Amino acid sequence: MEIDFTHKQSAHCENGVVSNLMHHHGIPVSEPMVFGIGSGLLFCYIPLLKVNHAPAITYRAMPGMIFKRFAKRVGITFKRTKFRNPKSAQEQLDANLANNNPVGLQVGVYHLSYFPEEYRFHFNAHNLVVYGKEGNTYLVSDPVMEHVTTLTAEELERVRFAKGAFAPKGQMYYPIALPERVDLEPAILKGIKHTCRDMLAPVPYVGVKGIKTIAKLVRSWPKKKGSKRAKHYLGQIVRMQEEIGTGGGGFRYIYAAFLQEAATLLNKPEWHEMSKEMTQIGDLWRDFALQASRVYKDRSNLAAGGEYETLAQQLETIADKEKAFFKKLKKTVA
Repeated sequence: MEIDFTHKQSAHCENGVVSNLMHHHGIPVSEPMVFGIGSGLLFCYIPLLKVNHAPAITYRAMPGMIFKRFAKRVGITFKRTKFRNPKSAQEQLDANLANNNPVGLQVGVYHLSYFPEEYRFHFNAHNLVVYGKEGNTYLVSDPVMEHVTTLTAEELERVRFAKGAFAPKGQMYYPIALPERVDLEPAILKGIKHTCRDMLAPVPYVGVKGIKTIAKLVRSWPKKKGSKRAKHYLGQIVRMQEEIGTGGGGFRYIYAAFLQEAATLLNKPEWHEMSKEMTQIGDLWRDFALQASRVYKDRSNLAAGGEYETLAQQLETIADKEKAFFKKLKKTVA
């Protein structure tokens, strides 16, 4: 069985899955629009959660939140199910496919056989769509891949029930109720207000204050953690930024695209200019990642002994610019 499903590549899996499912059900929304309405942009340092033996850092809302907020704000009801039993998970997946219903799945990345080996690591919040089955093989639309691909039933079960942080537990989701008409304007305004609130939160681990906190930690790591641990933690920042779900710079570019699209829809010309400003902030994140990766690989062109100080200053500059940006953006939706 194969459902007539259109695969579109996207920059980030959760946005891409929601956008592709919405297109399939006759509601054409772009990936940036899903991301913006779902208040996906964030920065959060989570010291108690370890990923690859280092504290977790996220540049986006927690897995599933973009999807949940988007659905609520545009009036779409999704059914989301987790499973204890892999057999039950497969049976319900097959039943949906038999009913011509493509479904979104949360999976682990490490055992995705179609991923290049260098991109396979223990991260369990990846999203994809299954839109058919041929014999023992499932047809997969993974939005970060250029073309559709496949997984055997055994491979799919393995990634659906991956262990560790954010274990997917066979999670499956799909829309069950759609509005006759989608009004994006109030959804866009709610999404922007929520993002501004998150990024300007008076909490040391969240938003621009979280970026400032990481800057202080980066500055202290060589002395407090030693060279080896400092490099490992620095590598974690880059990995979480550039390899897991598009990262700091990439998410800023997506948000810039959202503001550009929203500016036209809501006749907000000031958002066009702010879109350019957010793109420049994304460039600063990418510059930081490049310098940090060079330090990690002992290929830095920064002054010897001052590499971590320079990186900390880059992060502080980013924090200041994001603070000014979101204060200005907040005023446009007040």
